[in-house]
Formats: sequence, structure tokens, C-alpha cells
Amino acid sequence: MTDLELIELAKKASHFAYIPYSKFPVGAVLVTDNDEIILGCNVENASYGLANCAERTAIFKAISEGKRNFKKLVVIGDTEGPISPCGACRQVISEFCHGDMPVIMANMNGAIKETTVRELLPWAFTPMDLEK
Repeated sequence: MTDLELIELAKKASHFAYIPYSKFPVGAVLVTDNDEIILGCNVENASYGLANCAERTAIFKAISEGKRNFKKLVVIGDTEGPISPCGACRQVISEFCHGDMPVIMANMNGAIKETTVRELLPWAFTPMDLEK
């Protein structure tokens, strides 16, 4: 799939968002190394700190299905510029996605920015940090 097709899928995923509090839908698409498409959306909770972002939803869904190798992440939101993953999402992305993996950030108006996992979180805390 092209990046524009993936962005459209992310936009569709945002329609599944559970957002009774913020009214701020976000969608994500995670592409596995086998070209499987995993959709994610943000899921809020009355206890705000227990909400889950679209990127983490897609990653956790993929992990729970036994998928471990990914080649692209797309995220979209209704923001002025391309939406950027929050700090918690950046840490989770860095745990499960290799540093050079592309991350496409977009907004509903067609603005797009491509970056990499490493550029999102250059000094990520990784499993190697736990080795003695």
C-alpha cells in the first residue's frame, strides 16, 4: 500500500475512537513485515490517566496477536500540523520497532511528515539498558 492509502486507513481507524471526554479522535496503522495491517484508535477512560493512544493500541493489538516485526507506523489526528506521538507512545514505539522504521505523521487536512523511530526518541530507554 502507498503511504496515502495507509493515511486513509488511519483516518478510518480514527472513526472507531472511544473519545467521550476529549472529542479528539486519533487513528493509527501499523504495518507488519508481512504487510499485515493493524489498526488502532485512541480509547479514553473516565479515569483520564488510563486512556490509551492510537499508536499504543495498534502496537499492543499486534503484540497480542503474536506479531513482532513491523516496518511502518502511520498516525493521524485533527491537528494544525501533522500529529506527533506523545512521550509514552514514543517509548512504546522504540521498544517494539527498529530505529530506522518510518513513522508517518499526518493531519486531516493533508499535511504529512515522515520521520523515524530513532528521530522521535533519540535517547530511548531500551532493553539493552537493563543488561548488566
